[in-house]
Amino acid sequence: MHRRARVGLLAGLLLLTACGTQSAAVTTGSRPSLTQLTPRPLGPTPFTTAHPDPTPAPPRPTCPASGASITVGPVDAALGHRAVVIKLTNCRSTPITVDGYPDIAVLDPGRRAMNVTVTRGTSYMAIDPGPAKLLLRKGETAVAAISWSNTVEAGEDKASGTYVAVARGKGEHAVVWPVDTDLGSTAKITLTAWCRTFPT
Repeated sequence: MHRRARVGLLAGLLLLTACGTQSAAVTTGSRPSLTQLTPRPLGPTPFTTAHPDPTPAPPRPTCPASGASITVGPVDAALGHRAVVIKLTNCRSTPITVDGYPDIAVLDPGRRAMNVTVTRGTSYMAIDPGPAKLLLRKGETAVAAISWSNTVEAGEDKASGTYVAVARGKGEHAVVWPVDTDLGSTAKITLTAWCRTFPT
C-alpha cells in the first residue's frame, strides 16, 4: 500500500471548461483571377458552441428518518487507481449505530445497476479497518471508501458508471450520487468498512 495515495484520499475527505472553420475551394483548371476570388469578410470568425450533456447534480442534503445522512466526496486519483470517500452523519438528536460495510451499487446513465463485482477489503487507495459496530451521536460521522482501477486489457470491453447508490447497510434506503467510475475492463470495486477515521 502506498502511503502517498492514502494521504491523497484523506485530503479528499477534507475537501467534501468549438470553434468553427471556414474553407474555400477553387475548382477551375487555371489559376484564378483576382475577380474570381471572394475576399474574406472582416471581423470575428463565426463560431459554434458545443452543448455537452449536463453533469448530474448531487442530491439535496436531507435528514432521513433513519438519521443516517450520506454524502460522497470527489474522486481521488493515483497511478490509474481511483477512490471516493463516503461520509455518513447522524443528523438526528438520538444516537444511531453503524455496523460493518455500506451497501453499494454502480449505476449506468439510466440509473440501472451495472454488473460490477464488489469486494470487501484493502485496496491501493485505502486500508480496510474491518467491520465494527459504531455508535454515532448527533453530528458524529463515519466514513468508508470505494476504490477501483481503470486498467484496460487488450480486446476487452471497458465499463464506466455514472452514479453510485449508497446505503448504510443491506436493505436500507440508498442515496444515489453522481460518480464517474471509469472501471476500465476490471468491472470491480473494493469497499472498506465504516470507521471513524481511516487507518494509516
